[in-house]
Amino acid sequence: MQRVAFLLFPGFQVMSLAAASVFEFANLEMKEPIYETLYVSETGGKIMSSLGLAVETQAFDDPTFDTLIVSGAPQEAVPTAGERLFMQEALARSRRLASICTGTYFLAHAGLLDGRRATTHWIVARDIQKRFPKIKMEEDRIFIIDGSIWTSAGMTAGVDLALAMVEKDHGIDVARAVAKKLVVYHRRAGGQSQFSALLEMDPKSDRIQSALTYAKRNLRTPLSVEQLAEAAHLSPRQFSRAFRSETGQSPAKAVENLRVEAARLMMEEGRHSIDVVAQETGFADRERMRRAFLRAFGQPPQAIRRNAQREHAA
Repeated sequence: MQRVAFLLFPGFQVMSLAAASVFEFANLEMKEPIYETLYVSETGGKIMSSLGLAVETQAFDDPTFDTLIVSGAPQEAVPTAGERLFMQEALARSRRLASICTGTYFLAHAGLLDGRRATTHWIVARDIQKRFPKIKMEEDRIFIIDGSIWTSAGMTAGVDLALAMVEKDHGIDVARAVAKKLVVYHRRAGGQSQFSALLEMDPKSDRIQSALTYAKRNLRTPLSVEQLAEAAHLSPRQFSRAFRSETGQSPAKAVENLRVEAARLMMEEGRHSIDVVAQETGFADRERMRRAFLRAFGQPPQAIRRNAQREHAA
C-alpha cells in the first residue's frame, strides 16, 4: 500500500484536499486499500485552514512516504526551518514530492525547484519567477513533472495532478474510472493550458457565441468576417461592432486565438507534422503558425512539442 501524505500548515486552503478524493476513489475502484492517505504538519494536532475548518494532523517525523503533497494557500506561505528540512529529506527518501497551487512557494523557498521546470497558479507564477530566477517557471500549464517533483496549477488542477499519479501507478483504466466517478475530465493533460480561448472571450449574447462555436468547428477554412456574421445572423458591420464590444477583441484576433489553442493541443499530442497541424488549424503554412505561437506563448511550435515529449517521458 502506498502512503500519500498531505503537508498542511496554518492557513492552508481546503481546496487542496480535493486531491485526496482521487486516492480515496482509487481504493474503491480497486476494491482494496492501495493508498493510505495521511495529513501531517510540523506540530501535529488541529491545523486551521484559511476557511476556518480545522484538520487533525500527525506531527511529521519520518519523511519516508511514497508521495508527499504540499498544500496551497490563498497567499504566499513561507516554510519554517523544520518544514524546509522535512521537505528536503522527503525529496531524498520519497518517490514523489508534489505541490498544489501556491504550494510551489513552499518548494521554492526550500530551494527544491532550482534548475527545474515548474508551474503554479497563474496569478502568482510571475512573482515566483521573478523572485526565484533559477526556477524554469511555465505559468500556462495544468501540471508539470520534473524528475521526482510534481507541481500543479491552482485549485482544481490538484485533482488532475492526483489522477496523473493514479494513472502512473495503476494504469489509465483505473484513473479513467476514478475520474468518471468524481465527475471530472479524465484528464486534462499536464501540458494543457490553464486558459481557454472561448472562456477568455466570454461573449454575452447567443449570436456572438454561435459565431465563435462556428469558428471553432471550422478552423480549417478561411473564416472571413462575412462567414462569422452569417453564423451570427448579423450584417458584417453589426457583427464586427458587437463582437468587439462583447469580447474586447477583433474577430480576426479571436480566430487566431482559437487556431493557436487548437494547434497547441495537436502539437502536444505529437501525432502530426507541423505542416499538417498548420493546415488543419487554418494557418495555411508553418511560418504563419510559428509567428502566431511566438505572439501567444513566446515559443515556437517545436518547443511546445519538445516540452510535451519530455513530460510524457517523465
